[in-house]
Amino acid sequence: MDIANCLAVIDRLCARELPAEHGRTDVGTGGPGYLTAALETSGDFHEDDGTEREETEAQFEADRDALGERLAERWGPAAAFGLAGVFLRTMAGEEIPEPWGTLASHVPDVQVWRAADRWIALGVSQWDGELPFQLLAVVTSTDPP
Repeated sequence: MDIANCLAVIDRLCARELPAEHGRTDVGTGGPGYLTAALETSGDFHEDDGTEREETEAQFEADRDALGERLAERWGPAAAFGLAGVFLRTMAGEEIPEPWGTLASHVPDVQVWRAADRWIALGVSQWDGELPFQLLAVVTSTDPP
């Protein structure tokens, strides 16, 4: 992981106006009130016995934590926010505002900071056991649920 590049992407997300509609940007995707960027993406695990997947997951979590330390220098310590309960609420039919509803379906927890009128979140995503991991950065004006 290139921390300087990741910080530059997060800076670009923070500096932008948040979109009013869903769409792609030069660094990721966005929707009403949020922007998301994949800072790092692994390979897939279709032919893995589980060892590579576990090592990759540990590395992505370490990368998230290392980047989080750099962000803590700017905004103070991160708050840990588990998304499992949010996921259960969506499964029960509750409408969760974006980006939190979608994040909860593939990111178990995030580190969050409040900077001015925005939330900045870092999390490790994996949609399914054979699919790649991603280190995600999210900038949103929507409060966590």
